Amino acid sequence: MVERPLGAQLSHMLKSRGVEVIFGIPGVHNVELYRGIEEAGITHVLARHEQGAGFMADGYARATGRPGVAYVITGPGLTNILTPLGQAYSDSVPVLAISSCLNRADLGIGRARLHEMKDQEGAAATVCDWSKTAMDAASAYQLIDRAFAEFAAGRPRPKHMQVPIEVLGKPAAEFGPARPLPARPVAADLSEVVARISVARRPLFVFGGGARAGWQAARRVLARARAASIVTYAGRGIVAPDDPLSLGSYFARPDAERVLARADLVVAVGTELSEVDAWRPDPLPAVPLIRVDIDPAELSDGNPADLSVLGDAAAFLEALAEALPERTSGGWDAAEIAATRARWRAETDAERPGIVRVADALRACLPARTRIYSDMTQFAYVAKEVWDLAEPDLWHHPFGFGTLGYAMPAAIGGKVGLPGEPVLAIAGDYGLQYTIQELGTAVELGLPLPILVWDNGKLKEIEESMVRSQIAPNAVIARNPDFLRLAEAYGARAIRPASLADLQAAVLSALSADGPTLIHMTPDMT
Repeated sequence: MVERPLGAQLSHMLKSRGVEVIFGIPGVHNVELYRGIEEAGITHVLARHEQGAGFMADGYARATGRPGVAYVITGPGLTNILTPLGQAYSDSVPVLAISSCLNRADLGIGRARLHEMKDQEGAAATVCDWSKTAMDAASAYQLIDRAFAEFAAGRPRPKHMQVPIEVLGKPAAEFGPARPLPARPVAADLSEVVARISVARRPLFVFGGGARAGWQAARRVLARARAASIVTYAGRGIVAPDDPLSLGSYFARPDAERVLARADLVVAVGTELSEVDAWRPDPLPAVPLIRVDIDPAELSDGNPADLSVLGDAAAFLEALAEALPERTSGGWDAAEIAATRARWRAETDAERPGIVRVADALRACLPARTRIYSDMTQFAYVAKEVWDLAEPDLWHHPFGFGTLGYAMPAAIGGKVGLPGEPVLAIAGDYGLQYTIQELGTAVELGLPLPILVWDNGKLKEIEESMVRSQIAPNAVIARNPDFLRLAEAYGARAIRPASLADLQAAVLSALSADGPTLIHMTPDMT
């Protein structure tokens, strides 16, 4: 048993639990957390802002499937990371944020200490699954193991643990060995589900992000049931792009509810059926509904089901693929579905002209397993509908919380987690400036990362929203920097393609460069 200051023990414990990378920024209040990082053999990635560190941890977790971990300081360090934690909460991403806090005698007293907050633990609790204070080593060890157990067994959402400054520096006994992680709950009896699908003439599956791990089984289920399908944005890639009965990722199309009403049974797997999934008051028509989810809260929300199944979506789909009898025919018309998809694609192109052709050009040139991180930008809004994915977890987006500034730091985290695989970031001209400073981290790490900037010179989505609301557009145009010179000032490569062919060449070159490349895209590319 090795005695070390608790801050050092925490890094060693995280290493023993499989953590290879920590994102963060050191400060006077959390220096003890940094005592053991190198000794434990953990790589630390220095962000330029705690918001960037949080997005990097999120991007790392989405790319690798392993929890992302961030170290931040008391007060402003924690408040800066709250936005990424809120994003991770809404998108079910396993992120563990560990911060310092004021000494026990100062908590809640109001003595005007450095970085003091009225209720730091409570602030983090508003955007995390839980936020706890560890007053001693044993409590800290217990909370870390609790976080990893919950990441493994339940809906993966961010956790926050804080430790008083004085406790971090005190000698602490070594932590115990890692215990086997619990398994996710599995639905025991699927006989009623099988019976209802078997008698339905036109069954339709809706897949959300919670079903991603079961994508191969999902494809077998669809084939056996001769079922149609549609996916939410978070569920892209679950259904094969060439499935003739796939309605694609057009679940949020205004016309989708009418098309879905042709089903005589809907099976919704791993989806909240939320506002950001459907963008309409009623996500589903009034047809018989089966819902499958690991989170019991989702089975008792405003979308009541005729049959609810609590359990892991992947395990459910694997079992269903084995139990479901194979049909020889079904009630869906593949030609009609193809025509509907073509119509929806045309609508998408007409609503935001010029983006589809750029998205098609990018998709045509990228390696098959490129991982893409996008920001809240019109380019992503179009691509999420028209860009089919060969499998899930290849496109990551700030779906639920919808924060700007996500793409580039999250892509940095993804590239750190998967250094040998192609990764690309797509941001708008406004959103990029929320976290542009993280370009310094990408340069420092020498990451071959293309960063595509869609520059239409304004907050165009907001401008169009104002027009639709009969509001005279205002505060939607901001002076942009010279993005190329700004990137070069950080030490990155930079290029402004004049054509789609130039864009394709620039992206391919950037994927093998010795550092990041900012690629400035404009709507007038030919």
